[in-house]
Amino acid sequence: MGLSIKVTDVKPDRDMNLIVSFENGVTKKYDTKQLLNQFPVYKKLKDEAFFNLVRVDCGGCAVAWDEDVDISEVELWEGGTPLTNS
Repeated sequence: MGLSIKVTDVKPDRDMNLIVSFENGVTKKYDTKQLLNQFPVYKKLKDEAFFNLVRVDCGGCAVAWDEDVDISEVELWEGGTPLTNS
């Protein structure tokens, strides 16, 4: 793994996607659906009201919904798709 890049902002988007901004100015879209079948704890994200509670956690090291459901900045960075500015 290379340099860790902290999350500065996260917004819920349609179809269980997150729009994640990083401290280096890059913004990526992350599809949380890929986690549903891998880890049972992520099934909570199917509830739209719960999904919309996402926030930046632990100084930018993750995004989180509650004490059980979070995604690390490394996973968001490596698994996210860069958004281009139009």
